[in-house]
Amino acid sequence: MRYSRPLTRRAFLRATASAVAVPYVITSSALGAGGRLPASERLVMGAIGTGGQGTRHIGGGIWIQGSGFLSKPGVQVVAVSDVNKNNLSNARGIINKFYGNYACQTYHDFNDLLARDDIDIILCATGDRWHTPVSIAAAKEGKDIYCEKPISLTVHEARALARVMKRYGRIFQTGTQQRSWYEFRFACELVRNGYIGDVKHVVVNVGGPPEECNLPAQGSPPEWLDYDRWLGQAPWRPFHPGLLGWMRWKDYSGGEMTNWGAHMFDIAQWGLGMDESGPVEIIPPDGKEFKVLTYRYANGAVMTREPISRPTPGVRFEGTKGMVEVSREHLITEPDSLRRQKLGPNEIHLYRSKEHPDNFLQCVRTRKRPASDAAVGYRSITVCHLGNIAYWLKRPLQWDPGAEQFVNDPEADRMLWREMRSPWQI
Repeated sequence: MRYSRPLTRRAFLRATASAVAVPYVITSSALGAGGRLPASERLVMGAIGTGGQGTRHIGGGIWIQGSGFLSKPGVQVVAVSDVNKNNLSNARGIINKFYGNYACQTYHDFNDLLARDDIDIILCATGDRWHTPVSIAAAKEGKDIYCEKPISLTVHEARALARVMKRYGRIFQTGTQQRSWYEFRFACELVRNGYIGDVKHVVVNVGGPPEECNLPAQGSPPEWLDYDRWLGQAPWRPFHPGLLGWMRWKDYSGGEMTNWGAHMFDIAQWGLGMDESGPVEIIPPDGKEFKVLTYRYANGAVMTREPISRPTPGVRFEGTKGMVEVSREHLITEPDSLRRQKLGPNEIHLYRSKEHPDNFLQCVRTRKRPASDAAVGYRSITVCHLGNIAYWLKRPLQWDPGAEQFVNDPEADRMLWREMRSPWQI
């Protein structure tokens, strides 16, 4: 990994401008002609990971909120990196077509992209196992980062990520875009302001943990894929085409617990007011008293992973006076009148962000905290990882959210991190 340069391109230009004694030409583009921001105000982006999700973020498909970074005023995407040649070529074509030129540069090694002094911000949309290493490397190179969820493969990685972002003063936005959706924010505001009374039970509807991979060797990696680099920190194993569906396998992902879980457990944490904390006990299903994965919080709230009233992933908060259930498709309250509740000026109003990528860009310019920064992302993804560890160990676990470790449980503590295959490290 490379470390941050002490002087950025813009700082260098400012420092040396007065020393320039020869005439030079200022282009109309630099002055902002044609409706574009002048170069001094433009954010230059590089994208690392250009598969389906990365392409959608760039702007090559329908995005849930907006049309990708290509459409954002004041953003210029100039470079892409991927270990998949097909993805790389596709992303470059989308970008060049949008700008009407052939200027987008491609990189096999993301470190070469990060070394460019003209790049201000990074989109990280790789596979899960790359999110932390890429983001930390980007921070050390002085870049701000929009990173797809989940931010990490382990609790240790998420903790390290949060510390690095704070140390280097980088703006980091986790791709848990539901924090920028009105329905999810409003649901959490109803809960936080006591409209459903004391919260007794939170139900989170997401898929389960990943599987151990037992695929045998089958064929050779396709010529368009750098298989060794694709594996990254994961243990070496012979190629099998089924590995490319990596979210299913434990070596590469936390499964649906960290895929949809990064979204829905995040909302549960937000509604419970636990952005700086977490559960104190995690109990896996035992087929007896506990039919489903169960979390307990110090305030007495219980959270379970199980279906809610509708099949779509979502969260239901149940209190002593009512209920709020929210997903990307519905907002249900009991009593129904809560859906029309107006909050008073002295009530709790949570972080308001209209669109997640726009919030990131605004915070890059203002240096203010974004809606889903690394500290928030760390706590939320920790809940997902703790659930997976309980599933794997098949026994109840006691967690100390202040010390950020299990209580008198060295076996469980060892599962907070994974050894990374050389030469990868954080």
